[in-house]
Amino acid sequence: MELHNIVEDIVVSNVTDIFNAIEEQGNPKKYCLCWQCRMDTACYVLNRTLPQYIVSNRGASRVDLNPIKTQQTAAEITSLIYEGMKKVSHNQRPNADHSSSSSYTSAYKDKLVYQIPTITGRLFNGSNFSPISDVNVHLLYNGKPAEMKDSNWQNPFNLVSHTNGIFTFWPAPIPAEKIDEHATFEFTIQIDDKEYDTLNHVFRIPVASEILTIDSFSLKRSFKLPDLYMFTPGANEKNLYIND
Repeated sequence: MELHNIVEDIVVSNVTDIFNAIEEQGNPKKYCLCWQCRMDTACYVLNRTLPQYIVSNRGASRVDLNPIKTQQTAAEITSLIYEGMKKVSHNQRPNADHSSSSSYTSAYKDKLVYQIPTITGRLFNGSNFSPISDVNVHLLYNGKPAEMKDSNWQNPFNLVSHTNGIFTFWPAPIPAEKIDEHATFEFTIQIDDKEYDTLNHVFRIPVASEILTIDSFSLKRSFKLPDLYMFTPGANEKNLYIND
């Protein structure tokens, strides 16, 4: 069974239409109309809109098409799009390519690769067990910063207070030579901050090679690390964890 939020289709379509119309009008207010800002605007709207799920084409035919409700929803979505466009345009992602309105196409799509899952973990203060913030979490592969899937995934990951100590990475796929070939890849979480002893957490992820067809985030493809703890200098704790 595959669930589908039809509101997502409506929002993405409306975002595309509105951005294209503004672009055709010469963009007098100088909004950023790149693909990244379009998707960030769509995300802004969807996070403020009730979803409506279907599981089949029959479900689609039963969608409530009451004219008044439909008009109200359309008006609300349009208002949210303009609101989101302004906020996103004034807070653009610093590492994204804002020069093109074309959709992002992965360089790895339909190629034979080891697709590394997203990596997520939590970082705590070992003395009081509170989430740590204001530190940079580095992901290393072969002793160097691991390449990320795209510019939306940052390495290092900067922990701020509202993330509650949670960090995430999505390494770029690694080219493979044969289908369904199993390999294990070793990564290191490294944190070097003056307020704490340096932390190195070494872990390994087993992956089977495949033709990359799914190129979007999924909780099903996530590697969860054990909770990590940092200690102030001089604490009698060993900050090296190895996950076999």
